[in-house]
Formats: sequence, C-alpha cells, structure tokens
Amino acid sequence: MTTTLHPAAIVDPQAQLGQDVFIGPFCTVGANVKLGDRARLISHVVIDGRTTIGADTTIYPFATLGLRPQDLKFNNEPSSLEIGSNNQIREYVTMHPGTEGGGMITRIGNNGLYMVGAHVAHDCQIGNNVVFANNVTLAGHVTVGDFVIIGGLSAVHQFVRIGSYSIIGGMSGVEKDVIPFGLVKGERAHLSGLNIIGLERRGFSRDDVRALRSAYRMLFAPEGTLSERLEETATHYKTQPQVTQIVDFIRTAIDRPICQPKSDEA
Repeated sequence: MTTTLHPAAIVDPQAQLGQDVFIGPFCTVGANVKLGDRARLISHVVIDGRTTIGADTTIYPFATLGLRPQDLKFNNEPSSLEIGSNNQIREYVTMHPGTEGGGMITRIGNNGLYMVGAHVAHDCQIGNNVVFANNVTLAGHVTVGDFVIIGGLSAVHQFVRIGSYSIIGGMSGVEKDVIPFGLVKGERAHLSGLNIIGLERRGFSRDDVRALRSAYRMLFAPEGTLSERLEETATHYKTQPQVTQIVDFIRTAIDRPICQPKSDEA
C-alpha cells in the first residue's frame, strides 16, 4: 500500500504522514498533525492543533480531534493531544488538547474503542485497552487506568481517577475516585462491588479473585474509619499485588474522595 489522499481532503503540506496512511474525502488535517503508519481517516474527519496519532488507528466520520479545549482559561498555549496506536475512534468523537493548568497534554493510550459521541476533555490521561461506550463524557483532568469499561451516557467529573480493570455502569454520574477492579453505577455513582466478570475475562486466578473479595469486605466494612480499615487491609494483604494496587490508589487520593458502597451494600 501507499499513502492515499482523497482529492476532496485538505491536508496541510506541513502535516507529517507515516507510511500507508489513508485520508478519505472531506477530511481536514492541520499543519502540526502527525499521523502514524497505516492511520485511516474514513471521511469528514477534522484533526488540528499539535496532535499526534499512532499507527493503525482508524478514525470515523465527523470525529474532531485536537481543536481548542472547552476551557475558558485556555490562552492559546502550545499544548498537545497524543493518541496511541491501534485505536478505534468512532463517529462524532471529540478529544481536546491539554492546558497550562493540567500539564499541557492530553494522552490517549493504545488499543482503545471510543464509541459514537464519546468526549475526552483537556488534560485527561487515558490508559490502554479501554472501552468508552456511546456518549461517554469525561470532564478535564480525568485519569483512566488500563482495561476500564465505561457504559453509555455516563459522565465523569473533573479530576476524578478511575482505576484499572474497573467498570462503570451505563448512565452513571461519577463524582468520586473509582478503585481498581471496582464496579460502579448509579445516577450519583456508588461502589457496587468488584468487576468479577472483567477479572475472569482478563485471566485473574481464583486465588486473586478470592483475595480481592475478602479485601473488599474488609475495606468497606461498617466498623471503624476508612483510614483504619485501609491500614488493616494493607497489613493483612501486603503480599497480594491486586489488593496492594487498591491500597496504593486510595492512599494517593488528592482531588476527589473515594467512591464507596451504599450502607446496605458494604
């Protein structure tokens, strides 16, 4: 294959195109855009700003990547959007670059599926192998770990962290940090257990799952404070890597509280 530019596409001569890139009709590619090998822009795609897109990423019609973020504090600083390899970016997806207040960069990992209408705001940091269902919206400065699934029509508050291997139910409003391996759902989302199905699909052992179940009950028991239960859990499961991952996640909370179960679900 060779790089293919449709006659109806507008590609700035300064844009950097890898090998075997395909740019379909009515696409617009700006001067500071870099497209990796075998990137495919189906049609009607707009990419601008300081945007880098990795190899084997396919972008579907009416996706808009790298345009000015929706942040009133943005002052045309030279921020960027970095998208990894082998992503599927479906119709009407929007992803914005970073800002001075958030490190100047929005990062998107590899092997992600971003379904119709998903939005990734400025300064978000997204891991690998994620799935964002239709119309998932992330506010600015959100961090999402690897292998996270977010259900359709869910919205995530700014500065929230979503731990690896967690799952967010559809139509959830996520205002608090979600622990790794957690299952969260609800209009004002609450922790509703562990992502057991996801753990099994990703090959975690039965021993790992049993340890996580036991640690979850210890962490979110009704007795004592969360900090007390956290230290007890850390001591009891200090050799269990998945539990340690949850403990470290809770210990590093800064901007948002931890999403916890309802009192009748702990």
